[in-house]
Amino acid sequence: MEIAMKSHVGHVRSVNEDYYACEADANGHALAVLADGMGGHEAGEIASRLAVERIVKELRHIDIGLDGEDVREQLMNAVLLANKEVYEYALEHPECSGMGTTTIAALFGPSTVMTAHIGDSRLYKFGTDGLVMKTEDHSLVNELVKSGQITPEEAAVHPHRNVIMRSLGTEPDVLVDLDQFEWEPDDVILICSDGLSDKVPPSVMEDWLHKKITLQEKVDGLVQEALAAGGQDNITLVAVRNVPDSSEKEG
Repeated sequence: MEIAMKSHVGHVRSVNEDYYACEADANGHALAVLADGMGGHEAGEIASRLAVERIVKELRHIDIGLDGEDVREQLMNAVLLANKEVYEYALEHPECSGMGTTTIAALFGPSTVMTAHIGDSRLYKFGTDGLVMKTEDHSLVNELVKSGQITPEEAAVHPHRNVIMRSLGTEPDVLVDLDQFEWEPDDVILICSDGLSDKVPPSVMEDWLHKKITLQEKVDGLVQEALAAGGQDNITLVAVRNVPDSSEKEG
């Protein structure tokens, strides 16, 4: 698998509260985790780092011999343990009270992707069907759109579009969205914080992914698009391309 990543603090923020990690060979899988923290001074930065590091620690040595349901359970447990760690840290450090983070964790096999998701960071799949969003925002405006109170166009400029309804670490228990889907050779998975998705329309993302350039150049270009559109928030993007591993065949 080919992995490309980039994070930028943006033009306005002084601290990057996004945090991410990738493991190209997590015991036979690839693993990517991205979190966009929130809270008071430095608290969001702490929340996102704690969440990502705990999830990676729990999943780095996952047994690839397990069946799909067992892998899903381990993925869920890793996120729940991260939630517990962030929540308890905030209790022990009053200056971090109320901190939390969005979280997306993805385990990549040769033909299957498993994901866990909380918040409004996003995961997209780019393939023969174009760019398809595979997560649902846990945000106030998304709830308003689903109930028919506002249109998607109104949601994009709504004054409360950054209010999220579900996050990791703010409560002792959290509801996690789990998903599993197939991916083909040359498909690309994009995971991003809302610093990208709020500024770069899906059509522009798709245009960049169609370009005949390297995966890293595509990621760099998308971050530049978000910066050119204002860069008011931290911008983080992880891209993973499904490349057949010839070394596995030789083994």
